Amino acid sequence: MPVRVQTEDFDLTTEVAQLRARNPAIGAVACFVGTVRDLNEGSTVATMELEHYPGMTEKALENIVAEAQRRWPGIEVLVVHRVGKLAPLDQIVLVATTSMHRGDAFASCEFVMDYLKTEAPFWKKEETEHGARWVDARVTDDAALARWGIASGNAAPEKG
Repeated sequence: MPVRVQTEDFDLTTEVAQLRARNPAIGAVACFVGTVRDLNEGSTVATMELEHYPGMTEKALENIVAEAQRRWPGIEVLVVHRVGKLAPLDQIVLVATTSMHRGDAFASCEFVMDYLKTEAPFWKKEETEHGARWVDARVTDDAALARWGIASGNAAPEKG
């Protein structure tokens, strides 16, 4: 299953080994693991709570994976995203891609993460020393997606 949304933590080594086992022809694996920071916009973060819309979130992630596979034929993709209450240093998200060559693995991994940051329906609430606050989208995330030729708010077309 290329997409999972879960409360449980994930093990990077296990996840990558399972992804690699899908295709013995691969020559490259690229991974990104996002973690909870203890500081955001000048405030100390005690916890972060991630919410999602079950069903809709997984479909959005599947569309992102499908778009990456359309752009880089032959890649394999894994996205694991956590929800629930997390503490600083906890893992939030894993994006891993495999391909025959490193260039496609690096590019597709970065593409999936850039696309996920703006288009996947997750909501983040931080608990700080000033109280709880929702985390707004960043202009830099929109700019990262735009360099792939996609405007924020324009999800990949649904497949079949």
